Amino acid sequence: MAPTNLEDVLQAAGNPATMVRDSQIGAYVYPVVAPEFSNWRDEQAAWRKSCVLFDQSHHMVNLYVEGRDALKMLSYLGINSFKNFSVDKAKQFVPCSYSGHVIGDGILFHLAENSLVFVGRAPAANWIQFHAETGGYDVKATKDDRSPSRPMGKAVVRSVYRFQIQGPNANGVMAKLNGGSAPDIKFFNMGVIKIAGRNVRALRHGMAGAPGLEIWGPYEEQDEIRNAILEAGAEFGIVQVGARAYATNTLESGWIPSPLPAVYTDDRMKTYRQWLPANGYEGTASVGGSFVSSNIEDYYVTPHEMGYGTFVKFDHDFIGREALEKIHGKPHRRKVTFEWNGQDVATIFASMYEDGDVYKYIDQPNANYSSSSYDRIVVNGKTVGASMFAGYSYNERRQLSLGIVDEAFAAPGTAVTLVWGEPDGGTRKTTVERHRQFDIRATVAPVPYAREVREGYAAGWRSTGAAT
Repeated sequence: MAPTNLEDVLQAAGNPATMVRDSQIGAYVYPVVAPEFSNWRDEQAAWRKSCVLFDQSHHMVNLYVEGRDALKMLSYLGINSFKNFSVDKAKQFVPCSYSGHVIGDGILFHLAENSLVFVGRAPAANWIQFHAETGGYDVKATKDDRSPSRPMGKAVVRSVYRFQIQGPNANGVMAKLNGGSAPDIKFFNMGVIKIAGRNVRALRHGMAGAPGLEIWGPYEEQDEIRNAILEAGAEFGIVQVGARAYATNTLESGWIPSPLPAVYTDDRMKTYRQWLPANGYEGTASVGGSFVSSNIEDYYVTPHEMGYGTFVKFDHDFIGREALEKIHGKPHRRKVTFEWNGQDVATIFASMYEDGDVYKYIDQPNANYSSSSYDRIVVNGKTVGASMFAGYSYNERRQLSLGIVDEAFAAPGTAVTLVWGEPDGGTRKTTVERHRQFDIRATVAPVPYAREVREGYAAGWRSTGAAT
């Protein structure tokens, strides 16, 4: 009998670590949006030099949670405090397993009384939906799933479009759209902006290190709103960003998008695994990279390692609280940026033009070839961390990656080695060609890497001196 849920899949696989390393799911795809509107180099440059329009309508789940117990349930699932989380506010929401390891994260919008929406990747959305359906709460969860990675020509419809206007010239665009002045919305608060005669809901933040807005509305209005933004933004040098460049903005701003969700072990998670489908994200997810362990828990991360230590608030009861209380304030691996040696990167590319075995191909500008990446960071032959999200920044003219490293090696300027490629010629993943490994010289750098983000972003985990 074919497996019907994740627990069945794991029982059939035997070792979950081997299962995810040999997954046949292929590369993580940012669907529907054109790969490039101009070229990814100019698109990257625009979020630092002028302004950009990001189309986020397709690659994230929208999970709508409604009912009188909505806040009660979400508070129990998140490490975050819910004090003063009133209507028209948003927060980066981080749920953990019972063992205190990250399941995922995303943005939680408080839309109206007893009405919220979580926007993010599948693992955290699935965890919320499970508790909404099985936890005895007076809530209703409605899932608007991400668009298919390969729609194969079929029409794609979402509940809402979701755009961002970002960059140093974004205020000018927003003011012009709004009739002469940019909407007065505080950081991570929501308000309204006038676009093409419509009142459009907006969230204030700034992924590129400068003021920006995320806006959303009925999906059928997307073309009208997009055209109005592009028309207003023409004099400010607005550039549409395609799927190739979009994900790489995080290399400069410091967010690690896709740690492996900590759901594959622990008897307390068994009921959840039995609820999850066999062919869902968790059952098909892939792990790639040079870090290999037969224990899947070695791929789990804590909120502190991801830089979310400031989010952990013990002012409420939540899943994982007991485990996090035991490690709070103790030494832990630190989130950092790794700056790759350019000559070593060039050597890897050069192998494509030589006879014999190649080194693992580095795709540009997004170098990730699995759902979750874990490349070994080595000092004096010892593994001291992992590189978890890699790509190229045209703005910095650097190959960069985000990851975690032991505290002793977390200081900027520390020399480390990043082992690129998988051992023994590579796993059976469809994204992995036969290859050799290469030891890349790398240097620990600040996170966020971009000075504009460290100095210009609102106070929080992205800003200079933030505690982790």
